[in-house]
Amino acid sequence: MSNSLIFIVLLSDIIALGVGVFAGKYIFKKSFDQKEKEAQDRAAEIVRNAEQSAENIKRDRILEAKEKYLRLKTEFEEESNKKRVILQTNEQKLKQREQSLQQTVEQSKRKEAEVETLKTNLTHQLETATKKREEAEKMLSQQVSQLEKLANLTADQAREQLVDALKAEADTRAGSYVKSAMEEARLTATKEAKKIVIETIQRTAAEHAIENCVSVFNIENDDIKGKIIGREGRNIRALEAATGVEIIVDDTPEAIVISGFDPVRREIARLSLHRLVQDGRIHPARIEEVVAKTRKNIDDEIVEIGERTVIDMGIHGLHPELVKMIGRMRFRSSYGQNLLQHSREVAKLCATMAAELGLNTKLAKRAGLLHDIGKVWPEESDLPHAILGMELAKKFKENPEVCNAIGAHHDEIEMTSILSPIIQVCDAISGSRPGARREMMESYIQRLRDLENMAMSFDGVEKCYAIQAGRELRVIIDADNVSDEKAGMLSFDISQKIEKEMQYPGQIKITVIREMRSVAYAR
Repeated sequence: MSNSLIFIVLLSDIIALGVGVFAGKYIFKKSFDQKEKEAQDRAAEIVRNAEQSAENIKRDRILEAKEKYLRLKTEFEEESNKKRVILQTNEQKLKQREQSLQQTVEQSKRKEAEVETLKTNLTHQLETATKKREEAEKMLSQQVSQLEKLANLTADQAREQLVDALKAEADTRAGSYVKSAMEEARLTATKEAKKIVIETIQRTAAEHAIENCVSVFNIENDDIKGKIIGREGRNIRALEAATGVEIIVDDTPEAIVISGFDPVRREIARLSLHRLVQDGRIHPARIEEVVAKTRKNIDDEIVEIGERTVIDMGIHGLHPELVKMIGRMRFRSSYGQNLLQHSREVAKLCATMAAELGLNTKLAKRAGLLHDIGKVWPEESDLPHAILGMELAKKFKENPEVCNAIGAHHDEIEMTSILSPIIQVCDAISGSRPGARREMMESYIQRLRDLENMAMSFDGVEKCYAIQAGRELRVIIDADNVSDEKAGMLSFDISQKIEKEMQYPGQIKITVIREMRSVAYAR
């Protein structure tokens, strides 16, 4: 029983195992079939997608090929059109050139015909002229023969007499020209000599320059003159020895004259006398003490004037010695014009002119202020003041343009800078302006009257006015009696007469006015 049970159990286990194996195979087969189907479906889908993509790519390539074909076709058509237009243009140009060549050929033919005609005419005219010349020569020969018979001279003799007459006339004209040139040179030389003499007088002590070299010291009463002279003249001798000037005590009431070529010395003497008179103690020791203090004060004042001047003018970097010489200009005059005031005026004019010309105004102002620096050099020198000033400027390291402008402002050296003519012009403007330099009022007015009277002496002049302080002469002429051509000659004649008969600074402009006026009255 137990064996049967065991057998049954075993059998049931075997059956169960077989059922399980069969069920497993079935499940595995079913799962495998399903996966195989899914793989087939996926493969079919991939194939379909690939076919679709290939179709799309094929369609895109076809479209691109069509577009490229159309673009190339369009470009080819455009290029063809351009070449066609060019060909048509060239054909038109060729046609035009052909027409032009035809016209040129026709014109050439016409010109050849004209040339032939002209050649024929010229040949005829030449033959005619040859005949006329032969006839003229024959007639001339006959006339020469008749003249030789009448004058008892041959043609060669007459030619020699004519040549001699022409030589005599040429010699006369040449002599007149030489005389005129010599006279002009003599006048110019006289002017230059006067200029040199005046410059020399201004820089040296001489009796004939006394009115330019004296100062007057005013006193309250003549009793002070005795104190200034001192016992046996010792005070005045001490004063002259200490200051280097001459003290002139004469009969002039309430005045003592201080004479000396150096204006600084004269100023020292004047101030020393003023202090001595105020103090009342006048003896040689006191005189030396006061003169020494005054000299120191004057030196300080000179430096202060120079510094104040360069500051006012806006000039910087000047050597101290040049600043001191600028201060000395305050005590120097040139033709009666204060040298410092003249230099300041020239500097301002130069700056203005340089600004108008677009040049360096500071450099122009510097050169204008220093242009007469050679006049105040305290040491003796034989050089002209312009050359001396140039050497001083070089010594104190001034700009080469400034140095050349100083040296060339009186034409002693060649001008190498544009500043040089500016300095020269401004110096002339400052020195020749009305009232700048010494000129008596009576002589000034008389000169203007003589100027007007000289112009009135010409025929046809109705009125004459000297204006611009004598720098311009305005002449009004009678329009009925003087023509335009004669008016032009009249201005020249007046200018020539003024040059020959008058002395004047600068130049005079002669303006001749001729106007026609027609007047009528409505009543």
